[in-house]
Amino acid sequence: MRIIGGQFRGRPLRQPKFKPTRPTTDIAKEGLFNILSNRFNFDKISFLDLFSGTGAMSYEFASRGCQDITSVERHKPCLNFIKQTSQTLEIPNHKIFSMDVFKYIERCETSYDLIFAGPPYGMPKLDTLPDVIITQNMINDVGYLILEHNPNHDFTHHPHFLESRNYGQTIFAIFTKEEVQK
Repeated sequence: MRIIGGQFRGRPLRQPKFKPTRPTTDIAKEGLFNILSNRFNFDKISFLDLFSGTGAMSYEFASRGCQDITSVERHKPCLNFIKQTSQTLEIPNHKIFSMDVFKYIERCETSYDLIFAGPPYGMPKLDTLPDVIITQNMINDVGYLILEHNPNHDFTHHPHFLESRNYGQTIFAIFTKEEVQK
């Protein structure tokens, strides 16, 4: 596991011994950041990492200058790994929450420029996640929700669906706050 861009580019991250996570592949991350870097100034955005796992997406955004990062993860070993890595990388203002993602969403009173959700692919509520986040008004006016999923899910008919990118078994569906005219 390594950071693929920004000031920490190429920096290896000690792979955790526990394996309840499915880290996003380097190829998929590179593709996603190629899209986002043309649309956002990372040092001026707020970023929310849901189902953070090892925190890899949070480190990628920190490496690119993002100053407002929030990670939500409930698995204690993952949480400890995120805290330790954040300290090692000296990421300032990294807010880390130990809780169920759906409880966080329910209580959230903040909106974000970018929300990345990488839930377990087999999670029963995965198909409802965009609606829950949009209903809670968590996406800023020009912000995106990026939902990582596998080919077993199709969000192309969702009213807030903007576009998707396919990287083998990894698909990023991108949603906006407002409904998209199709």
